[in-house]
Amino acid sequence: MPEHIPGRSGEFAGRTALVTGAGQGIGAAVAELLADLGAQVAATDRAGHSIEALAADWPRRQEKLAAGERSAGRLEPYVMDVTDRVAVENTVARVEDQLGPVDILVNVAGILRTGPATTLSAQDWADTFAVNTTGVFQVSQAVAPLMVTRKTGCIVTVGSNAAGIPRTGMAAYAASKAAAAMFTKCLGLELARSGVRCNVVAPGSTDTAMQRALWTDPGAEARVIDGDPSTYRTGIPLGRIAEPADIAQAVAFLASDRARHITLQELYVDGGATLR
Repeated sequence: MPEHIPGRSGEFAGRTALVTGAGQGIGAAVAELLADLGAQVAATDRAGHSIEALAADWPRRQEKLAAGERSAGRLEPYVMDVTDRVAVENTVARVEDQLGPVDILVNVAGILRTGPATTLSAQDWADTFAVNTTGVFQVSQAVAPLMVTRKTGCIVTVGSNAAGIPRTGMAAYAASKAAAAMFTKCLGLELARSGVRCNVVAPGSTDTAMQRALWTDPGAEARVIDGDPSTYRTGIPLGRIAEPADIAQAVAFLASDRARHITLQELYVDGGATLR
């Protein structure tokens, strides 16, 4: 679960955030943290049961926050497939009508299809780009013009450190994340004069269902931390796998007024794994 940082209670009070891929992992952590900090959060995912469960747990979290004399926002589920342009546009319109103008967009939705670049199927390639790249394009394109009209807003795309360093067996994923990152920075350049900021958070190995699906034996986690020369992979200097909350905190920072003069940036949150 995302951890509260003293002095930030209510930081996003009065703001509306839309988070894609909020059904689990990093997306869920981002949605919960922004709501913890006062935002009205539209938690979107194509898996309706996941976001319904997230929203159902919210009253319990609110009570816990209230007991600690911390203000909290609101978390509402919206079923949305980022690959469906009509669904995206309709959902954004509903969110603006029901929760208020979208001040913060966090693009988290993503899928992973692995395999050697020479044998990866065309369908796996297309599916990966449909979610990881076109999804970012479609949701951003639905929200950004509204932000431009209001001359304020923030877009954060959750990419991957794989976008900046080659990974064996991850050609489609790495390429799709690199494309999404560059799209976000180009968008940010075009929107800068309107006061809209666009940044990227690039996680490394994070303890999510997607990460655990790659671990096929008991020693897999240790190899990620220590490095694996057979796959040309360096280890993680900080000696730990990230938690979703670590990524959520970076997203919250870039979405906040504390980062009001930061745009077009790609923040790596990988424990030093890419040695950047």
